[in-house]
Amino acid sequence: MTTTKTRWTLDQYHRMVDAGVLEDEQVELLRGEIVLMSPEGIPHVNKRIKAGGRLQKLLGDRAQVRPAAPITLRDGSEPEPDLAIAQMPEERYDQHHPYPEDLYWVVEYSNASLEKDLGIKAEIYAAANIPEYWIINLRTGVLIVLRNPVDGQYRDRQEFTQGTISPLAFPDLLIPVALLL
Repeated sequence: MTTTKTRWTLDQYHRMVDAGVLEDEQVELLRGEIVLMSPEGIPHVNKRIKAGGRLQKLLGDRAQVRPAAPITLRDGSEPEPDLAIAQMPEERYDQHHPYPEDLYWVVEYSNASLEKDLGIKAEIYAAANIPEYWIINLRTGVLIVLRNPVDGQYRDRQEFTQGTISPLAFPDLLIPVALLL
């Protein structure tokens, strides 16, 4: 027996969301496939909320920190990173979710989803030319920073457990790694 996967367009996905078809599901659209998102445990949620608020304070009105909200990519994906650091003004997103060119970087907190976050999510974000992608491995307490997207892959990878990090978009901003962990 042959099975065929159905690919959904962004428009079809948005119509399902608007119609309430997916209202009881934690899903995201990845390369045209509706994919279940891993449930967030207590540490995941709390760290995302704390880090998002602290990052927003550090960034001030230079950028908007969007927690657990969709971003729209041209490959038929609409992932929901834990944090998306987007350009201002906030009103630019009244009619659409941020596009890759609106984003400075995205952050994922990973526990059960680490394989997906380092695999398909990294490929999708790199193919969309999102300049940097930060993954916090909740199991090991390591911040993984991926930068320099080329041909759908991030070329640079660094790992941090302490110290500070400066995002590419704001080299003058020193973010304590502990703030994210």
